[in-house]
Amino acid sequence: MRLLAILGVLLILGGLAALVTGDFSFTTAETVLDIGPIEATADRERTVAIPTTASVAAMVAGAFLVFVGQGHR
Repeated sequence: MRLLAILGVLLILGGLAALVTGDFSFTTAETVLDIGPIEATADRERTVAIPTTASVAAMVAGAFLVFVGQGHR
């Protein structure tokens, strides 16, 4: 049951981090020109927004797992 509590804490921390940051960005290399042996690529930055409801849901699920993972002693 301790594993559930640890997983719950990780969910709470992840949800809190997502709530604070709000989004994350990453870069992809895309081919913009491909003519025979000539190829040109461009780096494009992408941004993904993390919905607030998803962050809160992760924290609530984490709190539930911590509660269940504590068990009755």
